[in-house]
Amino acid sequence: MLSYTTHDLVQAFPIFDESLSDFIIEHGESKIFPAGEVMMRPGQFFKYAMLIVKGRVKLYREGVEGEEFFMYYLEDGDACALSMLCMARNQSSTIMAIALEETEVIMIPIQLMDILMKNHPTWYHFVIETYRSRFEELLTVVDHIAFKNMDERLEWYLKRQTSSLGNDLMLTHQQIAHDLNSSREVISRLLKKMEKNGQISMERNTIHWLG
Repeated sequence: MLSYTTHDLVQAFPIFDESLSDFIIEHGESKIFPAGEVMMRPGQFFKYAMLIVKGRVKLYREGVEGEEFFMYYLEDGDACALSMLCMARNQSSTIMAIALEETEVIMIPIQLMDILMKNHPTWYHFVIETYRSRFEELLTVVDHIAFKNMDERLEWYLKRQTSSLGNDLMLTHQQIAHDLNSSREVISRLLKKMEKNGQISMERNTIHWLG
């Protein structure tokens, strides 16, 4: 049984009603992943659905030569739509997920998914909304890859980061290059251009967004 109260869960996941919150408190398990720990890897089968109570998780695809394709982040109040889909179809993961900071999750056993879907309408709505929001995020990523230049993609990426992390971003040029599937040299050149245009200022491993 979880140590959360019904009020705690409703605050973290506003779509949940009291009945659903009570069920999760009774049957869920709590786990904390330290920053840097891999939470999901390709080939892994899922025994639990994970709800993010607190923290930040990066999801990405990994290429055969170790290159990364950034997909999206999970933050407070989110769940991973892809893991839910893999559980429903008994398929293994095709993505990587890593905790960018200490991340607290609630794990719900796969055996309870049918009960949740049948007996708790707010869980059903939560799953559908999770699918919808993640699908829209992926469409946005695809649109930027297909139709935007790298300088536009970089600006969009930094704006997206500031929306959740604030205007002071602790990011290296190499991290950004990985996320945008580019080279550090290209990213460094574009960041210098943005700094010259007054959009950002830079210190060592920190980018200050000036707008």
